[in-house]
Amino acid sequence: MAEKQKDPKEGKKFSFTFNFSWLYLLLILGIGWLLFNNQQSADPQKIEWQQVQTMAQSGDIEEIVFVRNDIRGEVKVRPERLAKYADEFPGGVVPRRAPHFYFLVSAKFDPEASFAELNEALPVGEQFKVVIQNADHTWAELAQWIFPTLLLILFWVWMFRGMNRGAGGMGGGMGNPFNVGKSTGKLADKDEVKVTFKDVAGLYGAKEEVMEIVDFLKNPKKYTALGGKIPKGALLVGPPGTGKTLLAKAVAGEANVPFFSISGSDFVEMFVGVGASRVRDLFRQAKEKAPCIVFIDEIDAVGRARAKNGGFSSNDERENTLNQLLTEMDGFGTNSGVIVLAATNRADILDQALMRAGRFDRQIHVELPELKEREEIFQVHLRGIKVAPDFNVEFMAKHTPGFSGADIANVCNEAALTAARRNHTLVTQQDFLDAVDRIIGGLERKSNTIMSPAEKRTTAYHEAGHALVGWLLPYADPVFKVSIIPRGNALGLTWYLPEERKNWSRSVMIDRMCALLGGRVAEEILNGEPSTGALNDLERLTGIAYSMVQYYGMSDKVGNLSFYDSTGARGYNLTKPYSEKTAELMDEEVKKIVGQVHDRTYHLIEDHKEAFMQMGALLLEKEVIFAEDIERILGPKVKPAGEEAVPEQDQQDTQGHE
Repeated sequence: MAEKQKDPKEGKKFSFTFNFSWLYLLLILGIGWLLFNNQQSADPQKIEWQQVQTMAQSGDIEEIVFVRNDIRGEVKVRPERLAKYADEFPGGVVPRRAPHFYFLVSAKFDPEASFAELNEALPVGEQFKVVIQNADHTWAELAQWIFPTLLLILFWVWMFRGMNRGAGGMGGGMGNPFNVGKSTGKLADKDEVKVTFKDVAGLYGAKEEVMEIVDFLKNPKKYTALGGKIPKGALLVGPPGTGKTLLAKAVAGEANVPFFSISGSDFVEMFVGVGASRVRDLFRQAKEKAPCIVFIDEIDAVGRARAKNGGFSSNDERENTLNQLLTEMDGFGTNSGVIVLAATNRADILDQALMRAGRFDRQIHVELPELKEREEIFQVHLRGIKVAPDFNVEFMAKHTPGFSGADIANVCNEAALTAARRNHTLVTQQDFLDAVDRIIGGLERKSNTIMSPAEKRTTAYHEAGHALVGWLLPYADPVFKVSIIPRGNALGLTWYLPEERKNWSRSVMIDRMCALLGGRVAEEILNGEPSTGALNDLERLTGIAYSMVQYYGMSDKVGNLSFYDSTGARGYNLTKPYSEKTAELMDEEVKKIVGQVHDRTYHLIEDHKEAFMQMGALLLEKEVIFAEDIERILGPKVKPAGEEAVPEQDQQDTQGHE
C-alpha cells in the first residue's frame, strides 16, 4: 500500500506578528489624508445674521443647524444655488460638504421664533429645514489632548527603536525607550567564537604577548596560587587595518570564553548619563559571564585625555563616561575574570589614568607586517582566488611595502576584479602587479590629451633623475620600475625596493633626500627652470630635513636637542618649547641641509649627464622601464661599503603636478 504523501501545508499554523512599522505607516497615511482633504476643500465662510435673512428670503438655504450652547448657526445652501455664492470663498473654491456658511448671534437670540418667522414668509417649496441641538465637546477636547500626546509617544518609541537597531543592541531592548542606558555591546558565547590564532597570519610578537592572557583565562589557578593577579586589560596599539580586532577575537577563541565587543562611540550619546550607564551595564553582564573578554574598539572616542580647564576642549558627558570606565576597570569593585582588550591607533591622546597599571597593564603594539608576515597574509587571502600556476607569493610580498593586512586583502580582491575585466580564467602575476599600481598610484589614465609633448618630455626626464640618483647613491633605495603613464594625480611614478630599516643614519637620510630631489634638479638641468611637478618630492624632503634638526639632533648648531612630543600633551599648548631665536636657527639649518643636498644631486646628474639623457629618451620611447633597463645603462646598483644591500620591498615616489 502506497504511503500517503503529507500535505506540505499541513501542520503549518497561521501566526501574526504585530509590527510597529504598520502603525507608523497608518498614522502617516491618516495625517496625509487629513491634510489632503483640508487642502482640497475650502472652510465655511462667516456671514452676518442679516445675510442669512437675505439668503432665506431668496430661497437659497436648504438647511440651518443651530448649536444652542455655542450660539452658532451653520448654513447649507441648495446645490443648484451654490454657484451664486462662489465669490464669497477664497479663490472661488466652494466647500464640497456642508456647512457652507456659519454665523454667530448673541445669547438673547431666539432660534425657534426667528427661523419660524423666516419660513412663514416663504413658499412651501422654498422653506428650509431647521435643526436645533446642543454640541457635546467632551470627545473633541479629549482628542485635542490625547492625539498630540500619542503622536509624541509613538515618535519617541520609533526614535529609540532606530537607535537600538543601528547599534545592534544586545541588552538595549528593541523599541524600549526606558532601556536606553543598557549596553549595546554584542555578545558572542564561547561556542560562537570560531577564530583562533591559526586564522591570524603574521603578528608574531603581538601573538606571543596575548598568549599570556589566554593562559591566564585557561588556567587562572596556576597564577593565583602563587599570589599573582589576572591582568585587568591590554591595549592593542597600531595603524588601521593591521588586525587588532581579529587578534582580540582570536584570544577569545583560543581561551574558549565569551566575547563582548563594542565600539567606543557607542558610549557617547546625546542624553546625559547614558554613557556611564552603558558602561555599568556592560561590566555587569561581563561579570555574569566571567571569565570573559570585553573588547572596546576605537577606545579613543571615549578615552581621550580629560581637559584640565573646562573650555572649548571639554566634554562633560564623555568625561563622565570615562570616569565610570576607570572605576569599573580598577575601582572599589572587583572584576575577577573580566579582561578588557581595547584597540586604538591614537594611543598618544588617551588619558593617563586609563593607561596606568591596574587598568591596561600592558600595551601590545600591532605593527605593519614585515616581509615574511606579508607572505603569510597573502596565503590567507588567496584561499578563495584562482591564481595561475606561476604565481609567486614571495615576489608579491616584496612589492607591497608598508601594506597592512587590510591593504593586502584589497590587493587580492582588486587583482581578481582586474583578471575578470580582462576575461582571464586565472589571476596572473601581472594582474596582481597592476592591482598594486592602481591602489598606490590610482587608475591609469590612457587619454592622449593629458600631457602635451613638452610636458611628457619633462616628466620623462624628471623620473629619470629620480632613477639615476637612486641607482648611484649607496644608501638610496634601488629602483624597481619607472613609468610616465599618468595615474591618479601623478603624471609619473618611480617604484623603489627599500630595505627594511628600523634605524636610519644621517647618511641614509641624506641619500634618500637626494633621491627625492633628483626630479627637480633634472628639470633644472633640462629646461633651465623648475616646474610644479616636484610638489610631493619637496613635501617629503622638507619633512625629513626638519626631522633631522628638530627631532634627531643631526645639526651642529642646534645640537643634541629633540623637540619631539611623544605624549601628545603639547598639542593643546599655543606656545612652542623653544625661543624664536632657536626657531630661526632651525630654519637656517634646514635650508643649509637642503642646499647641500641640492648641490650634491646637481653634480651627480651633471657627472652622468649622458646616461641621464639616454635614460630619459628610453622612457619617452617605452613609457615604462625596469631595473634591467637601468642596469644596462648605469651598471650594477651602487651598494654601501662593507654592507650588502638586499632589496626586499617595493615603494613608490609620486610626481604630483598641480
